Amino acid sequence: MPDVFLFSLFLFFLQYGVSESYKPVILMHGILSSQRDLNDLKAFIKKAHPGTETYNIDAFNDLLSLEPMGKQVRIVAPIMKKIMDANPQGVHLICFSQGGLVCRGVLETLPSHNVYNFISLSSPQGGQFGVPSMLKPFIPAVSREYLYEVFYTSVGQNVSVGDYWYDPHHLDLFKKPALKVFLAQLNNQTANPYSSAFKNNFLKIKNLIMIGGPDDGVITPWQSSHFGTYDENENVKEMVNQEYYIKDSFGLQTLNKRGSLHKYVIPGVKHTHWHGNKDVFEKCIEQWLD
Repeated sequence: MPDVFLFSLFLFFLQYGVSESYKPVILMHGILSSQRDLNDLKAFIKKAHPGTETYNIDAFNDLLSLEPMGKQVRIVAPIMKKIMDANPQGVHLICFSQGGLVCRGVLETLPSHNVYNFISLSSPQGGQFGVPSMLKPFIPAVSREYLYEVFYTSVGQNVSVGDYWYDPHHLDLFKKPALKVFLAQLNNQTANPYSSAFKNNFLKIKNLIMIGGPDDGVITPWQSSHFGTYDENENVKEMVNQEYYIKDSFGLQTLNKRGSLHKYVIPGVKHTHWHGNKDVFEKCIEQWLD
């Protein structure tokens, strides 16, 4: 009798398959876009992993994405926290462009997050030092060499791009404690009473997946998607040579030593095409959504 039961069970699984349970995925859009722009990525996830709960954050859409980064983190964090609380098994984050810095802000400031994999999709994690055409209508018409005079002021810090503007010629202003530049605080490169908490919170993630490429056309330098920046001679300074990596200021070196940093360089993809590119999804993202 037991043999008959086991054989029947085998036939059942053979016919219907074994149902897999995947962790929910939270999506965060980028600058001058909205949650609608990530519907293609959401569709990829649903097709690859049927039944996956996918939450597309509906906040700071379109022009509202130019709001200060600190404000965005304060509003988005409780939205994500509610999703996390409803899914104690853990969640994954896929955050595109500026959204990657919003998500990083959430991770560093939310002590009770349960994010498993953080996928940073063409996000300026090292900062931005260039003005793409999409931003020119919203930024003073001066060359990037002079934009520090705008962005490194209390007024400039009220625009999202100013919060992660990384001018390699004026790092004294970028790190100025009184200015409280958003990215400098995330990097623990300026006075921050919560620096230890930021690092401990960030290190709760299991993996950090960084995706970017040389044909992006918006992120400047494009290596910023892998925590690279320009140096004072405007040569690219890779992540492992960054002050915050060497000092392990917010945990990048620790993540790397435990094998939790994963870097993808994909040529031929324009900035606004990352989330709708099926090859990028299959090669760089799908495997991290278990």
